Amino acid sequence: MAVITRTVRIGSAHGLHARPAKMFAQAAKDAGIPVTLAKDAGSPINAASILGVIALGIEQGDYVTLTADGDGADSVLDTLADLLSTDHDAE
Repeated sequence: MAVITRTVRIGSAHGLHARPAKMFAQAAKDAGIPVTLAKDAGSPINAASILGVIALGIEQGDYVTLTADGDGADSVLDTLADLLSTDHDAE
């Protein structure tokens, strides 16, 4: 199985603060396959770790790279990329 990656631009006006980070980390955890998240050229972290996600200090407009390996990796990354590119602060 190939490792799948996606580069996504962050849509939330206030970046990945607590609420969108929690939504994202929970979705990554629920995916059932390992997913990592990296900001710029930084080291990838476990995308299911809310503390890890918040610690990256991701702001609106930043680009991040998602990586997944396993069954359904394509659709998992589609879902997660959609979460990241949506402005959850506009609701």
